[in-house]
Amino acid sequence: MPIPLSLYIHMPWCVQKCPYCDFNSHSLKQIPDYAGYIDHLIADLTQDLTMLDHNADHTIHSIFIGGGTPSLFPAELIAQLLTRINAQILINPKAEITIEANPNSVDVERFTGYQQAGINRISIGVQSFQADKLVKLGRVHNPEEAISAIKLAKSLNLQSVNVDLMHGLPNQSLSDAMYDLEQAIALSPTHLSWYQLTIEPNTLFGSHPPKLPDDDRLWDIYQQGHQLLTKNGYQQYETSAYAKAGSMCQHNLNYWRFGDYLGIGCGAHGKLTQPNGEIRRTVKTRHPKGYLQGRYLERTYIVPKEELPFEFFMNRFRLLEPTPKQEFIERTFQPLSVIENQIDIAKTKGFLIETDKVWQITEQGKLFLNSLLEIFL
Repeated sequence: MPIPLSLYIHMPWCVQKCPYCDFNSHSLKQIPDYAGYIDHLIADLTQDLTMLDHNADHTIHSIFIGGGTPSLFPAELIAQLLTRINAQILINPKAEITIEANPNSVDVERFTGYQQAGINRISIGVQSFQADKLVKLGRVHNPEEAISAIKLAKSLNLQSVNVDLMHGLPNQSLSDAMYDLEQAIALSPTHLSWYQLTIEPNTLFGSHPPKLPDDDRLWDIYQQGHQLLTKNGYQQYETSAYAKAGSMCQHNLNYWRFGDYLGIGCGAHGKLTQPNGEIRRTVKTRHPKGYLQGRYLERTYIVPKEELPFEFFMNRFRLLEPTPKQEFIERTFQPLSVIENQIDIAKTKGFLIETDKVWQITEQGKLFLNSLLEIFL
């Protein structure tokens, strides 16, 4: 089967940098040349398309516009961007097309325009519904704006609406965490990304760490939160993702299933399977200054064959669904014999169950995912 192809587009600017954020984002010091950045994205894409196998039929199956804060871009520029992409490479008419947005009033005013531009999935970065927690996280919206943003997005009858929500926040109690989840569930988004705050180096929290809940409280939050989400019709399908029936994020599924993706924009990463079976990674220039001078590709490299099993399973075992053995063969171009010993070790430790056709990660494997992945290093 042909390997699906997605497109990731990175918009690098934010109103201000959140203290926990280690993504490639840059605080606004002045209004950027948004239209000029769109021109550079298209030039970047044109350069990337030369790396595709021109004997194959390439269609974009999903697009994710992330950041930074993509909702800083006016809707008419997003419409222009999608039109110009489609002129370069066909976008499947049924493609899932996501834009990330902050729930402050300025960004929310653009939601209808994004839908008219072709966006059919909006991902709203809420993080918490409690004002004091939002202040600690450096967010520029309040709980009321978050609620209004979700309601508006839902009224547009999009394919899906995602809410990003954090747990394990500074000084967060179990009841605080459940309150946030209950607020989100009451608004009934089709998808919830519910993930634990982690302290990353090279962030403000990294140099000035806040007091976070201890491991026992984190476990209680996860267990009770998981039960609450499941009871309300949200199925966990990935480590930090829950969805109502039919609303799993197709773009992220392609990442986790080791599909291919083009990555354009500041700091974007790409993965492209070459005609000879090699896997090429691309990394784009991180800083807008260099990118806007036309220096797009920072580096590109072929993943060594011996590293492919780890890369495959690092992605694949984030998903809770069974992993088809045939998929390993098709995506890594390697026989099952190269991982036979590692699979046996993982089974012995209780991390995996194996059948003739699939591997299934166990509850033990979920809990000790890093230990499972280390077997394939």
